[in-house]
Amino acid sequence: MPTVHINNTDIYYEDSAPNDTQKPVMVFAHGLLWNTQMYDKQVAYFREHYRCIAYDFRGQGQSQITKSGYDMDTLTEDTLALLAALHIEKCHFVGLSMGGFVAQRIAIKAPERLLSLILLETSADPEDPKNVPQYRKLVKAIRWMGIKRVSNKVMPIMFGSSFLADKSRKSERKEWLTMLQGNRKGGVIKATMGVIERLGTYDQLGAITTPTLIVVGDEDAATPYEKAERMHFAIKGSKLAIVKGAGHTATVEEPEQVNRIIGQFLECCV
Repeated sequence: MPTVHINNTDIYYEDSAPNDTQKPVMVFAHGLLWNTQMYDKQVAYFREHYRCIAYDFRGQGQSQITKSGYDMDTLTEDTLALLAALHIEKCHFVGLSMGGFVAQRIAIKAPERLLSLILLETSADPEDPKNVPQYRKLVKAIRWMGIKRVSNKVMPIMFGSSFLADKSRKSERKEWLTMLQGNRKGGVIKATMGVIERLGTYDQLGAITTPTLIVVGDEDAATPYEKAERMHFAIKGSKLAIVKGAGHTATVEEPEQVNRIIGQFLECCV
C-alpha cells in the first residue's frame, strides 16, 4: 500500500507509472465521501499517455485520520507536499467537488505547479447557508448512528436521477453504496465539517491564468450548472462543458463523456 508521510499524516496514493519520468503527469483529487476509486475509469483511459496519480485526502479512503487539518487550506498544503515528495514539478490537476476546492487554491497559490486545471462538479463559493443546517443535521446523524443508516439519503446528493433509475446499473449502484457505507465515521465527520465551513475563492478566480476546464453534470443538484457558469465567467479563457445524464459524480456516472471532454481539452493544452 503506497503511502507518503507529509504534514504529520500518512497519505495514500496510487501511481500508474512511478518510474516513468517522460510522461506528463495527471493528478486526481476526489470528492467528499469517496476515494481514488472514483477515478478508476479515467486512470484506465489516460494512463497510456499520462502518468496518473490519484490520492486520498486525510481522513478519507486509506489515508490517516488526524485530529485536525481538514480545512481546505491544509488539504491544499497536503497536496503540494505530496507533489514535492513524488518529485512532480508540474501536472494537469483534476479535482472533483472537494477536490475542486483544493484545485482552485493550488491554481491561486502555486500556479507554477500546474500545466492545466480541470474542475469537475465544484464551486468557488462557500457552502450555501440554506444547505448548512441540513448538512449539520446529517453530520449529527452520522455521529450518533453511523454512515450506513444515512447512506440512502446521501446517494441522491452524489448521483443524478438517470444513474439512480437505470435498472441495468443496479449492481454499480450497490457497489458505490457499499463503498459509501464503508467510510470511517471519524474521518467522514471531520472531512464533512471541513467542506461545510470552507471559505470561498470566487474573489480570487480572476488571478488564475492556468488553462482551465470546468465540467458539470446536467443533473448535479449539489453544485448545479449556475455555479459552474459563475466560475467560467470569472476565470479568463476557461472552457465550460456539460455532461449529459450525470449528477455530482460524473466520473462514475458517465465516464466516457468525461474522458472525451478532458481528452479534447488536454489536446488543446499540449
